[in-house]
Amino acid sequence: MTYCCAIKTTAGMVFLSDSRTNAGVDQISTFRKMLIYERPGDRFMVMLSAGNLSVSQSVREILQDESIKDSETGDPVTIWNARSMFDAVRVLGSAVRHVNHRDGAALRHAGLEFNVSLIFGGQIGDEPMRLFMVYSAGNFIEATTETPFFQIGESKYGKPVLDRVITPQTPLDEAAKCALVSMDSTLNSNLSVGLPLDMVVYEAGKLQSDRVVCIDHDNPYYRMLHSTWTERLRQVFDGIEAPQWNGGKTDIPLRVASSRHPALKKITSPRERLI
Repeated sequence: MTYCCAIKTTAGMVFLSDSRTNAGVDQISTFRKMLIYERPGDRFMVMLSAGNLSVSQSVREILQDESIKDSETGDPVTIWNARSMFDAVRVLGSAVRHVNHRDGAALRHAGLEFNVSLIFGGQIGDEPMRLFMVYSAGNFIEATTETPFFQIGESKYGKPVLDRVITPQTPLDEAAKCALVSMDSTLNSNLSVGLPLDMVVYEAGKLQSDRVVCIDHDNPYYRMLHSTWTERLRQVFDGIEAPQWNGGKTDIPLRVASSRHPALKKITSPRERLI
C-alpha cells in the first residue's frame, strides 16, 4: 500500500511519501512515489502517487508530453508552460484520463480497477502556492484554509496528529515535523507502509528547493523522532487519571447519574431475554 501526505501553510509546503508497494505478502517492493518538477526561478511542482503502480507510472510518463488546449489561444499547454497551477493540474487530470482510456478496459477485463490517487502541488511564477488532490477520473479538489493538507493511501493512522496540529499559520519546520510524526504513526500501525521515505520542504516564493531528503532506518533525526514520540505519548497517557467509578478522590467520576443514559439491562438467568 502507500501513505503520502502534503501540507500547505503560509510559509511553504511539505511533501512526504513512503516507498513500499505490495501485491501480497510475497511481493513487497520499493518504488518511489514522489516526483519533483523544477525549473528554478520559474516553477516548482511535486507529485505524489498512490494506487495501482502500473497506472501511476504510466501517468508519470505521459505527463511529460501531455497537453491541453489554452481556452483563449488554443495553444497547447503542458506542465512546463502552464501559466498557473490550475492549468498544470488540468494537464495532470488529462494524463490520468488518457491512461484510463488506453488501459482501463483491459484492467477491468482482468478483474482490476483503474485505481490511482495523486497529490499535486507547488508554485508557478508570482502565483500563490496551490495544492490539489486528483482522483481516478481526472477530477480534482484544492486545499483550503480549513483543510490545509491532503493524504492518499493509508491515511487513517496519520490523520489525527495532522488534524490537531496543522493550521495555515503552522511554521514550516513544525509542519515538517508533524508530517514525519504522521508517517511514523502509520508505519507503526500498518505493515504495508515502509521506509525509506522521501521528503521535500518548499519555502514559499523560492521556486526551487534544496531541502530534499531520503530517510532510511539509519537517519538520526527520524530515529530520535520515533523514540521520542513513543516515549512522550506514553508519558501523556500515564499522566491522565484512571477512571473512578464511585467518585473516589476525584471530582470527575466516570459514572454519573443521567436520565439520558439509563443503566444497561443485565441478564441474570439463562432464560431471561432482552426486551
